[in-house]
Amino acid sequence: MSITVNGVEITEAMVQAELPSHEDTPNPRDAAIQQLVLHRLLLEKARASGYDNANEGEAIGALLDKELQFAPVDEAACEAYYTAHPEYFRQGDSAAASHILFKTEGGDELAKSLTRAKAEGVLAEVQANPARFADLAREHSACPSSQQGGALGQFGRGQMVPEFEQAVFGTDAGNITPNLVETQFGYHIIQVTGRSEGGQISLEEVKPRLQQYLNEMAARQAMHDYLNTLVKAADIQGFNMPG
Repeated sequence: MSITVNGVEITEAMVQAELPSHEDTPNPRDAAIQQLVLHRLLLEKARASGYDNANEGEAIGALLDKELQFAPVDEAACEAYYTAHPEYFRQGDSAAASHILFKTEGGDELAKSLTRAKAEGVLAEVQANPARFADLAREHSACPSSQQGGALGQFGRGQMVPEFEQAVFGTDAGNITPNLVETQFGYHIIQVTGRSEGGQISLEEVKPRLQQYLNEMAARQAMHDYLNTLVKAADIQGFNMPG
């Protein structure tokens, strides 16, 4: 059965041409047809409203600029949303650290023991002179971060392997872990350079982004409602448009 929108056919050739734009969707064919139907409805509405259809994109844009009206979100709305959803505005614990990595690849126990002995020696050296941490990282670390003196930057809980994370969040900022930390990657000497406890983010911190987000949500809802009105008023055959 062919697909028609107010008597105008959506051909298979049109669907095939639209498909590449929807490859990442769960059902590319349905998504392509939906887009073609909505485009047809908007084009018809633009024509009926007196907009020049010589450039379809400009005509539809002009129509939507006129039809999609919604009140911009104000500070009171931002505050109400913030108060109603406190769980959205919490940040977790974070830390910053540097490390020196000694890789233990393969199952050779002798090689692993020799690597551990070397790591223990560097650990003793860095504990005796913490100011040399970056230099020793550049000299010994098998991690690409060695080029930055071992610096890994800031990260939150859940971003590192458990053993590494436990060591970092169990060490005060400015300190070096007293023992080597073993992970699936090898042995680490870790220097914790910063720690920050999680907590509630203030409204003032998030207000600009929150206001932008709520305005975008309002615009999307206005678009959804408008398109739904067009779909309900149309005669669409051969395809069921979702609500």
